[in-house]
Amino acid sequence: MSAIGGDYLSTSTVRASLDHRTSLLPLHNNSLHIPLDRLSKRSEQHQEHVSREQGASESKDHRAKRRPPALHLNSEQESQEPQEVNSSPGSGSDDSQMGRKSEKPRLQDSDRPSSQATGGQNGHANDTMDSHLELRRKHSPLDSPSSTSQTAHLMSREDFSLDEKPPHTPTSPHANTSFFDLPRRDRRNFLLLVLLYFLQGIPMGLATGSVPFLLKSHLSYGQIGVFSLASYPYSLKLFWSPIVDAVWNSRLGRRKSWILPIQTCSGIGMIYLGSQIKDMMVSAGANDGSGVWSFTGWWFFLVFLCATQDIAVDGWALTLLSLPNLSYASTAQTVGLTAGHFLSYTVFLAFNSPDFANRWFRSTPTEVGVMTLGGYLTFWGWLYLVVTLGLAMLKREDKTKEKDSIMEVYRSMIGILKLKNIQSIIVVHLIAKIGFQANDGVTNLKLLDKGFSQEDLALTVLIDFPFEICLGYYAGRWSTIYPAMHVWCWAFVGRLFAAVIAQGVVMLFPAQGVTTWYLLTVIGSHIFSTFTNTVMFVAISAFHAKISDPLIGGTYMTLLAT
Repeated sequence: MSAIGGDYLSTSTVRASLDHRTSLLPLHNNSLHIPLDRLSKRSEQHQEHVSREQGASESKDHRAKRRPPALHLNSEQESQEPQEVNSSPGSGSDDSQMGRKSEKPRLQDSDRPSSQATGGQNGHANDTMDSHLELRRKHSPLDSPSSTSQTAHLMSREDFSLDEKPPHTPTSPHANTSFFDLPRRDRRNFLLLVLLYFLQGIPMGLATGSVPFLLKSHLSYGQIGVFSLASYPYSLKLFWSPIVDAVWNSRLGRRKSWILPIQTCSGIGMIYLGSQIKDMMVSAGANDGSGVWSFTGWWFFLVFLCATQDIAVDGWALTLLSLPNLSYASTAQTVGLTAGHFLSYTVFLAFNSPDFANRWFRSTPTEVGVMTLGGYLTFWGWLYLVVTLGLAMLKREDKTKEKDSIMEVYRSMIGILKLKNIQSIIVVHLIAKIGFQANDGVTNLKLLDKGFSQEDLALTVLIDFPFEICLGYYAGRWSTIYPAMHVWCWAFVGRLFAAVIAQGVVMLFPAQGVTTWYLLTVIGSHIFSTFTNTVMFVAISAFHAKISDPLIGGTYMTLLAT
């Protein structure tokens, strides 16, 4: 086997070989290597010790009671009871000298575990492992406290063999599962995740889109560049994510300990900004923009709260949804964040525009839009507080006593970065966007340069939005049916093809101006590009969710996403 190198055997390989069950182990569980001769010797000692204890203290009925459901003794084996062994010094009996071993129960052919997934068990569930958390816990499910005793226990089993490879991990026990086929608990938790991600998208859409656009009348482009620092907490959240995983209150729960106070502070902050935003924007541009730093500081703090909440929600998503449906966590993230960002950027700017309001909603023109920034912030600030109150009263988080210190989580994060698989993923992420980065950043600008109007571009984005929401759902569903990385690879090829199509669309710009057929072509090109982009994001997020350890889920998900 590939796991054998020299005279050493990977403990994780031994576990997979003898259990014939598959479990999704976190990537940061490094295998412990123990010499083979020590394993064999320790296995023989363990067998002799167990035989003597069973012969001395256990009765036939007691053994049958403790026997696992998958093990059955035939009548011939049941009739062979181990005799008591006299191990006192000076005993000359053959039993004492030979160390007689008791007969061990054997697996019948019909009772041997299968390596294929069946039903909801996913090939590795049993009566004592009915939770996906048990399958994804950081430590080994064996009761032995040390790796040495675990190895001895594993090697002592009769079905232990190194001749066969571990069974293949099933990719999806509930293939082709739609939202309405999900368990009721998963459906409700999915909607909760969409709501939490949606709330994060509201201030992020303002900070990265609407507010810089509105600041053009008050600040120079250089000063607006200073304001862009407000969005940096989302890029730097990895540095404090271990604190979110390690520090929490057992009465509130691991994730609600952070989500409740953060949403409360965010709501209060948005209400305060809503009452002061007009004066703050004017003062930001006063004295050659000297007030832009304090204005940026307020938004930096608000984005910092959203980034911290994102860490907690990412970690909670790993335990809110059942293991087979974890890919829907990335769907919730896509739908929620996209909807929140779109509402605070595109929709808000449209309703904030006096021209849009006068054209569609008023008979008498005015100089203000239907919606103001201050009123928008105040509305969502109060809604933040209402949702937080409902979350505190109506949603109970599963209790857990497993808790790591801050330094342990930081060490785990460093250990994750040292894994070759993670390093490979990092390299892939670094170079994956080279092929279509120009399409994402330049195509719209090139269209505007050639004469494509901003109104037509806004119409294209508006039509594109519902497709992005719907495709996010189907991308999550496909990531359940097929391996997530396969879905990502297919979408990657499609996105490269979409970049080629976009280049052709720009080159074919009509000399007489935008026509109906060309507008439809641009819309179709945008939809296809959005389709591949959304599928890539949902698939890779689903893959991250499946390999992350829930105990440090916030750090794990943040590390992979960053």
